[in-house]
Amino acid sequence: MRNSTVNVNFRMDAELKSNMEKACQELGLTPTAAFTIFATKVARERRIPFEVAVDPFYSDQNIARLRKSMAQMEATGGTIHEVDIRD
Repeated sequence: MRNSTVNVNFRMDAELKSNMEKACQELGLTPTAAFTIFATKVARERRIPFEVAVDPFYSDQNIARLRKSMAQMEATGGTIHEVDIRD
């Protein structure tokens, strides 16, 4: 039985593509080889081969809290001061 290949096209951010190409080059891989490795693992394991999680910072609840804080600060003429947490 002969394996056949197909072209797969999808869009991604240009900067992300460039950074991926550089990382692949450092690893001695082509982007095609990297995607093939990824696809092989997904097909074999029937899962995404790394953790996929939502950053809680971007939750609706936290964004609402941040917006409220910003509005309150703007209304009172407050300013933001950066603090170095290492001190």
